[in-house]
Amino acid sequence: MKITKLLNIKYPILQGAMAHISYAPLVSAVSNSGGLGIIASGGMTKEELKNEIIKCKKLTNKPFGVNLMLMEKNCDDLVKVILDEKVKVVTTGAGSPERYLEAFKKANIIVIPVVSKLKHAIKMEKLGVDAIIVEGSEAGGHIGETSSIVLIPEIAKHVNIPIIAAGGICDEHGLLAFNALGASGIQMGTRFLASHECPAHMNYKNAIISAKEDSTVVIFKNIGTPVRCLKNNLTDKYFESEKKPQSLDKFKKLAIGALKRAAQDGDILNGSLMCGEIASNINEILSVNDIIQNIMTNYTKLLSEIK
Repeated sequence: MKITKLLNIKYPILQGAMAHISYAPLVSAVSNSGGLGIIASGGMTKEELKNEIIKCKKLTNKPFGVNLMLMEKNCDDLVKVILDEKVKVVTTGAGSPERYLEAFKKANIIVIPVVSKLKHAIKMEKLGVDAIIVEGSEAGGHIGETSSIVLIPEIAKHVNIPIIAAGGICDEHGLLAFNALGASGIQMGTRFLASHECPAHMNYKNAIISAKEDSTVVIFKNIGTPVRCLKNNLTDKYFESEKKPQSLDKFKKLAIGALKRAAQDGDILNGSLMCGEIASNINEILSVNDIIQNIMTNYTKLLSEIK
């Protein structure tokens, strides 16, 4: 597949960048298993990012990436760390990477923005990025409005760079389906969250594998920054605040640090349990290597059955 050649990886599988979760143990495990692990730099200082990159280099000699949230105030500092540490791949979100492209290209860094609209995909290709991650509304965390199954084939008609599908994928069926729809690879976050190597709290992992098809909700949709997460006390309070607009600011303050509370402290009642709708299809915690090997083995089997 085009994406494996571009990234110099064995399998067309990327690990989604999850803030306060995608640290070196998970990232290196994905890369060592043939995929592309990605450090989530959101919320990190430049020192923290540098330390995480150094840890990854000690744990794997395979390619790995760093995700940049372009709205971060210290983004310039994080970019300098990426350049200094000679990271091979950068994925971006929450804005356009245009202002950094020249520096990244000069350093031979592969740049892959996350997009959720056709117009953004077209713009990114014109800017000269190497590939795009197309993320549908089924995904966890910050999302767009359109489902992957509609968005990806539409974008595939209009761009020539490789597409990586994200949102609503946890197994070989997703890989095969989105190959057919025009993607040359997949990105998974929620599936890797429920892995042994993931440093997220066990309460968070257990909440994922206990999820049903209607267990997730989207909050902040009415103010233009929709976030998908599991239902709990926190989401209940959000929907109550929607009925009283004057209390929304109070809720926003309550939500500060909520993802960290869930991921690191295991607060599954009042933390933000960001995850995709696909959580309902994830029934056990596995090693990263088992997740990837199972997908690729079963993908090959599915292909042979279709032929």
